[in-house]
Amino acid sequence: MLNQNAAPLHGGPTRGTSWVMKDMADIPSPSVIPPAPRDYHGINWTGATTLYLKEVRRFWKVGMQTLAAPVLNSLLYLLIFAVAMGGRPKVEGIPFALFIAPGMIIMAMLNAAFANSSSSLMQAKMMGLTQDFLTPPLSPVEQVCAFAAGAATRGIVVGLVTAAAVYVFVHFTVAHLWAVLYFGLGAALLMGLVGVVTGLWAEKFDHLAAVTTFIVMPMSMLSGTFYTIARLPEPFRSFSQYNPFFYMISGFRYGFTGVVDGSLAVGVAVVAGLILVMSGICWWLFETGYRLKS
Repeated sequence: MLNQNAAPLHGGPTRGTSWVMKDMADIPSPSVIPPAPRDYHGINWTGATTLYLKEVRRFWKVGMQTLAAPVLNSLLYLLIFAVAMGGRPKVEGIPFALFIAPGMIIMAMLNAAFANSSSSLMQAKMMGLTQDFLTPPLSPVEQVCAFAAGAATRGIVVGLVTAAAVYVFVHFTVAHLWAVLYFGLGAALLMGLVGVVTGLWAEKFDHLAAVTTFIVMPMSMLSGTFYTIARLPEPFRSFSQYNPFFYMISGFRYGFTGVVDGSLAVGVAVVAGLILVMSGICWWLFETGYRLKS
C-alpha cells in the first residue's frame, strides 16, 4: 500500500494526501505520408505479366472444357456439312470441305477468345475478386493488355488444336501466311476486347449468355462461314458486308485458299480499326472503374 506521507520523489510537494499528475506535452512526431499507389514511370512488366499468366493458367486448368470442347464442335460441323451433306458443288472452284475448313477454325477462335475474357471478369465480379487486379499498381492500359492477351492466347491455342484436328479430314494448305497470321491474331485479339467490354457490362451470367446467343453466334454463323455471300439475295448480301465477322472469316480463308469473298483491303482496315476502337473503350471502362469499384 502506498505511503501517502512518504517523501516525494524528485523534490515534489510534501503536503497533501494525494499526488497530482501534470500533463506532459506530446512528443512531436514527423507526419506520416502514405505511399503513392504507383510512384514510378514506365510499364509494370511484372504485374502485367502476372495478370496475363493468371488468365492463361485459368483456362489451361480446365482444358477439357476450354480446348477439347471447341475442337469437338468444329469436327461435328465439318461432319454434318462436308460428310453427311456430301456431293455439295465446289465454291469458287474449291472443294466444299476445303472452303469451310478455315471458317471452322476461326469461328472456334472467335468464340474461345470472347468466352475467356468475358467469363473471367464476370467471375471476378460475382466472387468479389476484382481487388486482385485493381489493388496492384497496374494502369488501365496494362489491365486491358493483360486480359486481351490472355483471351487472344486461348483463341490461338484453340485455333491451332482445331486446325490439327481438321487437317486429319481436310488436307488444307497455306497460300498466304501473312493473311492467316493477321486475320487470325487480329480476330482473337478483337474478340478478347469485346469479351472485356461484355464482362464489365454484364451483371449476371445470363447477360453473357444473351450476348453470345443473340449477337456473337448469329454474326459468326451469318458471315459466310458455310457459303459465299455472292449467292445471297438482296438486301442480305449488302447487309453481310457490314458484318465485321465476314471480313475476319473471309480474310482468314484467303490465307488458306487464295480466294477472298469481298474486299481484302477493307477487311484489313476493319480489323485494325475495330481493335483500336475497342481498346479505347476498354481503357475508358477500366479508367473509370465501370461496375468494378461500385
